[in-house]
Amino acid sequence: MISGSIAGVVEHMAMFPVDTMKPQIQAMVSCPVKSASMMCKYRKEPVSSAVVFDSGQRCHRVLHRCSESHLRKMAPKKGAKLPTGVAKRKAEKVVNPLFEKRPKQFGIGGALPPKKDLHRFVKWPQVVRIQRKKMILKQRLKVPPPIHQFSKTLDKNLATSLFKMLLKYRPEDRAQKKERLLKRAQAEAEGKTPEVKKPIIVKYGLNHVTYLIEQNKAQLVVIAHDVDPIELVVWLPALCRKMEIPYCIVKGKARLGTIVHKKTASVLCLTSVKNEDKMDFSRILEAIKANFNDKYDETRKKWGGGVMGSKSQAKTKAKERLMAKEAAQRMT
Repeated sequence: MISGSIAGVVEHMAMFPVDTMKPQIQAMVSCPVKSASMMCKYRKEPVSSAVVFDSGQRCHRVLHRCSESHLRKMAPKKGAKLPTGVAKRKAEKVVNPLFEKRPKQFGIGGALPPKKDLHRFVKWPQVVRIQRKKMILKQRLKVPPPIHQFSKTLDKNLATSLFKMLLKYRPEDRAQKKERLLKRAQAEAEGKTPEVKKPIIVKYGLNHVTYLIEQNKAQLVVIAHDVDPIELVVWLPALCRKMEIPYCIVKGKARLGTIVHKKTASVLCLTSVKNEDKMDFSRILEAIKANFNDKYDETRKKWGGGVMGSKSQAKTKAKERLMAKEAAQRMT
């Protein structure tokens, strides 16, 4: 009866000649696969349909049992939109008509306001408030050159290489000193005379460093930018320039303090270095001289501050525009 060796269940669609069913057959042939979810009547297995013709030019639909790979191909893709009829309808919210809907009033005694950033209204600790006021004051007021020079610090790459050098010459801490003295005492108890060499270390302490600069023994002076009060070190760059000793200003006093095992240090000094570090040290000195000692004439003339707030700047610009407008009217 049916042409081809198609295993399946035959379902008569129409027992009419082909001429009368031409449009329907064409539509079915153009789209033979109907649905992957169709089930076979007898075996309860997923099937697909196809159109075949018998010898009498009659149209039949044959249902095939689908393989797993076939089903995978026919399965809908992820993220594909569902047909309009299949989409789930949202359950309508039941509203009690007795409760009247009113807009929220966020005034005093009203509804709770929506959550927002309240950092502006926080009462910050006094230390934080002083820091912020100090920063704003430095921007607003005119800052004289001797104080303004401390806002220009050593660049990051050069500062990194400088601190690497300083860490090589850290002074000994309490544990190291105790160990050294213990070894020395043991050697003396055994009757030996140990050689005591003066170590090459970083010098610190404002009075001590000042003495070394005046005696022209210092080779490099490192000053912290955030010393408080600034009057302690404000004269130090001028002294270094007078004695022709390279100096630099770095961030900050806490970082200098870590080198000498202290909380903070306002100034550090190197008097000499080992032979293996002399090449690197000379390069650092050249870069520091170019950035600070050679630019001293520029820095001593450069004032800082004088930057007003956004509101004040807007008022000034408005006044300038008004004055320009009046001047233009007078000219005409």
